[in-house]
Amino acid sequence: MDLSFVAIQALSGLASASSLFITACGLTLVFGVTRIVNFAHGSLYMVGAFTAATLVPWLLEFSFGPVSFWAGILLSAMIVGLLGVVIEVLLLRRIYGAPELFQLLATFGVVLVLQDLVVQVFGPQDILGPRAPGLRAPVEILGRRFPSYELVLIAAGPVVLGAVWWLLRRTRFGILVRAATQDRDMVAALGVNQALLFTGTLFLGAFLAGLGGALQIPRVAANTGMDLSIIAECFVVTVVGGMGSVPGAFLAALIIGQLQAFGILIFPKSTLIVVFLLMALVLAVRPSGFFGRPEILASGHAVGIVSRRPTPYGRMLAAIVLACLAALPLLGDAYLLKVATEILVFALFAFSLQLLIGVGGLVSFGHAAFFGLGAYGSALAVRWLGAPMEAALPAGLVLSGLGAALIGAFVVRLSGIYLAMMTLAAAQILYAVAFQWVEVTGGDNGIVGIWPSAWAAPRDAYYWLTLILTAATVFVLTRVIDSPFGYTLRAARDSESRAEAIGIAVRQQRWLAFVLAGAAAGIAGSLYAFSRGSVDPSLLGIPTSVDALTMLLLGGIQTIAGPLVGSAVLHTMRDQVMPVTALWRLVLGSSIIAMVLIFPRGLVGTIRYWREDRA
Repeated sequence: MDLSFVAIQALSGLASASSLFITACGLTLVFGVTRIVNFAHGSLYMVGAFTAATLVPWLLEFSFGPVSFWAGILLSAMIVGLLGVVIEVLLLRRIYGAPELFQLLATFGVVLVLQDLVVQVFGPQDILGPRAPGLRAPVEILGRRFPSYELVLIAAGPVVLGAVWWLLRRTRFGILVRAATQDRDMVAALGVNQALLFTGTLFLGAFLAGLGGALQIPRVAANTGMDLSIIAECFVVTVVGGMGSVPGAFLAALIIGQLQAFGILIFPKSTLIVVFLLMALVLAVRPSGFFGRPEILASGHAVGIVSRRPTPYGRMLAAIVLACLAALPLLGDAYLLKVATEILVFALFAFSLQLLIGVGGLVSFGHAAFFGLGAYGSALAVRWLGAPMEAALPAGLVLSGLGAALIGAFVVRLSGIYLAMMTLAAAQILYAVAFQWVEVTGGDNGIVGIWPSAWAAPRDAYYWLTLILTAATVFVLTRVIDSPFGYTLRAARDSESRAEAIGIAVRQQRWLAFVLAGAAAGIAGSLYAFSRGSVDPSLLGIPTSVDALTMLLLGGIQTIAGPLVGSAVLHTMRDQVMPVTALWRLVLGSSIIAMVLIFPRGLVGTIRYWREDRA
């Protein structure tokens, strides 16, 4: 490996790092001030790319050369900044008082809406933007050619860093942003107009996201998959650098850029794992990132199950619902049973997450890790051991439980958003292993031929099996929630220091919660594998984890029945909306946003609140 090659790879890494920092810087600022984990940030990046790819060629027709190109880039970023203001004014401003997780759910709804709107406005095809005038010819560095536009990108990162530093240090707006990052409540107590401050911050964050996307058009085609691909890396940069720290984000982007540039040469199969492995290692050593401070997300009575006493009315209602579900095969056709089986599986998946978030206050962005481990555990037992379904189902439970025990040992040291991102890192690492370990897992083709035993092969028999296992697991978890162990988790959720002062081993209790929740999610994953007949890496992906969060939050995080109802509502909407219209993401996203605005505590939680308020 000669010096010139190393230099070119290093420069490529710097160009990628600079582009990543520009986008991630906006996410860092938005979280630092508003405390919103904005899933829609990647969508704003995508809109910036599509806008620039459409606007810049039109401006170049006026023959102003480089002026037209760079004016188009900045104008595209401005348009995206204004879109961020619209989102803040129409949606986010109305839910700042809601728990942070519901704000996250609202931004996920925005992601779905923007995906369909981009297709409607710009078309379904990828759009390749023009090359930058005056930067089309490569330059020679140590005898090797290097794209001249990449050099501009390398310079763009420090320029944006300097501009943001000047804004934060030399302007009143910047001083207020820094103050809000340190203590938002104190800023409000001093009489600062928070609405205006939040709007300005959202504009700046969206502007940087749009700028990051617009700068990509000479390098890559604008496409509808850009949003999810960039948001994961932005989260890593923001968390590794420290939430709210712009210099930390810059340093993290530099490290990630070089790891990606050289990691693919040293470990060709490390491309999907290296970024999240870095985040896991940094958080294991520095739980708050390079320059961050501990951040607690979604804790307290407002977003969790409080003390409750089971009532005969509730038990009677549960028995009636269970009887109706048991009678469903006598009334429904094969398709209805298929949908009902999936609803039961994902209801159990969401309910397992309830133990972590609703009871323990442990927000997990990577709960798909345990769901996928359960599915792969059963599938591998069938494929490599020739095990029947009766033995493969426990194998999935054991593998997911062991995975939860290992991941939980690292996760429980953290808190707030750092804990959530550590779970995301664990899930993405497992996703990369499943995707690239082709000899064992089948890679992206997955493992097929995972069918139930002969007695459970009929659709109604497998539905009854799923109902029995789901009901039994939910019953066990409910007993756990109402047990002294469940109350120790509540105590640690509401005040960790007080819980430790009275002798509760907080980390040990939380670790046990991870094991129980992971094992329950593994049961759901195993059942899903046999209902589908196959498994693939998507079961470990970010969308699967988001589904679990969505079901839990839609139903209501403060109630036992919330995740069960949320699963039924979400899957019914998908089943009814997707076949009817090609704009199902727009309809589904708009429905999620409407539910967040109308039912800020979830469907079951809000209805219970209305009933209690009326009483």
